[in-house]
Amino acid sequence: MAADDLPITADVTIPGAELTVTVSRSSGPGGQHVNTADTRVQLRWNPGESTALSDEQRTRALHRLASRLTGDGDLLITCETHRSQHRNREEARARLAGAVRAALHRPRPRRRTRMPGAVRRKRLEQKKRRGEVKKQRRDPTRDRGE
Repeated sequence: MAADDLPITADVTIPGAELTVTVSRSSGPGGQHVNTADTRVQLRWNPGESTALSDEQRTRALHRLASRLTGDGDLLITCETHRSQHRNREEARARLAGAVRAALHRPRPRRRTRMPGAVRRKRLEQKKRRGEVKKQRRDPTRDRGE
């Protein structure tokens, strides 16, 4: 694993060559520092063309990240929270890893639970009791058809 590779899970690592880093001037307050230092970091990665993912993982990632992809199919992470380009770069890498990790996560299938027989019988008994209560409230003359 090269120094600029990005580990996602135990078996998935994005090669550093697939990541594109762009730096620019950050917005917001900061006095003279903000006008001279390129501290905003944009990290770009294309999951559709990545060699780090298997076909199944690629399909899952493209589906789960669809709302975050650009028109070219790139996942774009922007970070400008810190005054240091280095810290913004590290945070952008961490955010990308977290987003891809979440997209690749396979939820456990739900196992249907079986309702116990006693619970089913109790529910039916309550329904019968409730029906009897309502039956007692009826007008007896209307039942005879008069």
